[in-house]
Amino acid sequence: MAIDLYRRSVEIILENQSETGAYIASPNFPTYEYCWFRDGAFSAHAMNLAGENESAVRFHHWVANAINRRKTLIQNTIAKAGRGEPIRPEDALNTRYTVEGEPAEEEWPNFQLDGFGTWLWALAEHQAHTQTQLPADWLEAAGLIADYLASLWALPCYDCWEEFPDQVHTHTLASIYAGLDAHRRITGPKHERIRSEISRFIMDEGHKLGYLPKFIGSDIIDASLIGLSVPYRVVPVDHPIMLATIEKIETDIHSGGGLRRYSTDTYYGGGEWILLTAWLGWYYAEKGDRERALAALKWVESQADVHGNLPEQVPSALTDSVHFEAWRERWGEIAIPLLWSHAKYIILVHALGQFSQ
Repeated sequence: MAIDLYRRSVEIILENQSETGAYIASPNFPTYEYCWFRDGAFSAHAMNLAGENESAVRFHHWVANAINRRKTLIQNTIAKAGRGEPIRPEDALNTRYTVEGEPAEEEWPNFQLDGFGTWLWALAEHQAHTQTQLPADWLEAAGLIADYLASLWALPCYDCWEEFPDQVHTHTLASIYAGLDAHRRITGPKHERIRSEISRFIMDEGHKLGYLPKFIGSDIIDASLIGLSVPYRVVPVDHPIMLATIEKIETDIHSGGGLRRYSTDTYYGGGEWILLTAWLGWYYAEKGDRERALAALKWVESQADVHGNLPEQVPSALTDSVHFEAWRERWGEIAIPLLWSHAKYIILVHALGQFSQ
């Protein structure tokens, strides 16, 4: 019997949600046995779409608790930024946590801002989807994160791939914009000036090149730039700059099968990513290009193993096969299943209207 990949994807996300509410990024890949706000936010959104609202509730409760326990750290960091003092690694919120909500013990590139903006976006989506009043502790956490992002948005930090810490990343800026907009939707106007500055900053860079770059001052393309339109809504899906960005993504990093992260990627050889291909399909679905969206869906489905597990990436159309072997020796086989891959697949199914009860 053929596996129903949609239902299997829901099962995999639920099976890998801790009793605390945290989603483990991947259960079979030791480095990913933690919860990232970024990955978890998309998993929670997928659970809302799948009708598993209680799963999303548990995740948001876990996030709020983890944030509120660090209220003093957040406030002190905001104050330092306001005084123009440098933000040190110990001032930054961690990017990944144990299921108990504690920072991972290993050293990690922690100064990442996109996950916090993405969480706020998912929180506002949850409220809109469920039509419920958010608990007071969630609102407190959302306010802390909105203030944190508004204070630090212009600083260089690690990107969503946990690389290039000395750059200001376009995708990160977009997630912060979306997070501040989500906070506005949840609680009312705040940080409107900052949000406008971020939008203007992004678009000024786009007008210079005619498309959106991986980071400010570069001409490199990155698949995460899809997020500028879907779901962060900085740029409409049919805006000329977004169209040019997607065209460059198609030309530079889409081999006709899956989508790679960027042209010089060497992580596991720079293979084709499941979640990115689904993300591109999501964009096309919203743009109304159903043929391309369905092609992305079909490719994603073809990458599932016999148990319905979707990996992080597949080692095809590699940019560097030597690095594939080096990473495999260092960390083992490619992560499978990856919850973020399953979440983006679920989102794409719903974007296409392919799911029925």
